[in-house]
Amino acid sequence: MKINWNYIKGFVLIALVLFLFGFTNLKNGDKKIVSLEVEFEQGDNLFMDYEMVNKLLIQNDATVKNKAKSLIDLNSLEEQVASHPMVEEATTYVTVDGRLKTKVRQRTPIGRINSGSASYYLDRQGIQMPLSKNYSARVPIVTGFSEADDTKMLFTLLKYIDEDDFLKKQIVGVHKENKNHFVLLTRVGNHEIDFGAVENLELKFKNLKAFYNYAMENEAIENYKRINLNYNNQVVCTKK
Repeated sequence: MKINWNYIKGFVLIALVLFLFGFTNLKNGDKKIVSLEVEFEQGDNLFMDYEMVNKLLIQNDATVKNKAKSLIDLNSLEEQVASHPMVEEATTYVTVDGRLKTKVRQRTPIGRINSGSASYYLDRQGIQMPLSKNYSARVPIVTGFSEADDTKMLFTLLKYIDEDDFLKKQIVGVHKENKNHFVLLTRVGNHEIDFGAVENLELKFKNLKAFYNYAMENEAIENYKRINLNYNNQVVCTKK
């Protein structure tokens, strides 16, 4: 019987590759974690610091540093970091040279709610986010809310403001007067804007911008105290 040496060579080559692959994985798994590195996506630590993230990188009540790579549960560590209320997304992985790296995207607040008994941020996904001792975000301060109030309408209003460059710079406060009536406070002119219900946002803010363009051109921006946006296609103002 004629022996097919090409077939045998191919089989031996595959077996050798599998052996080397398994041996490499075994040796790599035995390699220990030499350092923990945290990278914040925003470029700095903002609301969290490196120590806070390192405390989350604990496995079985012990640090993962100097542990074998094979003993590290990366999914568990990633979930622990991502579960922090200030974290929007986290990714954890181990490099070839034994560094455990964690990339963190922190939540982005669009408003700060002061309800009297509690203070917290509302982020760009509509999720509540605790305040931080490390950093205070420059976002509109929201008053008139209680813990029982639904934040859906407020989130819609804050999100619109946050996505508009002019409004983001100009609106510094939001006050809830009653169930469906909001008043906005401004940076320039210190105006009270009677916004009313969270509806027809595009039209109301279009009218507001038209008023500001007119008032600034005529150097009359400081003459007004209250701006009412509750009328269709017009802005009603009260002078100081």
